[in-house]
Amino acid sequence: MEITKSERKSSIDIGIPEADRAEISKGLSKLLADSYMVYVKTHNYHWNVTGPHFHSLHAMFEEQYSELAPAIDEIAERIRALGFFAPGSFKAFSKLSKITEEEEVPDAMTMVENLVRANEQLLQTAREALPACESGNDEASLDLLTQRLQVHSKTAWMLRSILQ
Repeated sequence: MEITKSERKSSIDIGIPEADRAEISKGLSKLLADSYMVYVKTHNYHWNVTGPHFHSLHAMFEEQYSELAPAIDEIAERIRALGFFAPGSFKAFSKLSKITEEEEVPDAMTMVENLVRANEQLLQTAREALPACESGNDEASLDLLTQRLQVHSKTAWMLRSILQ
C-alpha cells in the first residue's frame, strides 16, 4: 500500500527510541571525529615519511588511510540513519576528538608511535560508544563498532610491532 503525501511521517520509527538514538549518535560522532583525525594524520605521515623505513612505512600508511576513508563514510551514514546530522568540519572534529592535529613533521619512528597512540584512542572511543548501542538494542551500530575495534586493534598491533 502506498503512503499519500498527507500520511507521510516525518519522525523516525526504526524501533530505537529517539533518546537512545541521540546517545548512540553522540558516541558515533566522537568516533567519526577521531577517525577523521587519524585519517588526516596517517595521510600526512604517508606524504612526509623519510628515512631507511620510507618504502615500507609509506606503503603501510597508504593502506591504513585507504581503509579509513570508507569507514569514515559508514560512520557518518550510520549517524544519518539514526536521524541526526554527522559532524563534518575541522572545527567540529577538533571539539569532539581526543586526537590532536599534527603541526610538525616528526621522524619516522615518532610517526609510528603517534599512530599507535591514535589507534589506541580510537579503540577507547569505540568502546565508550558500546553501552549506548547495547542499551538501545542497535545491532547495526554495534556491528559497525565491532568492525572498527577489529581493524584498529590489528593496526595498533602492527604499528607496535615496528617499534619492538
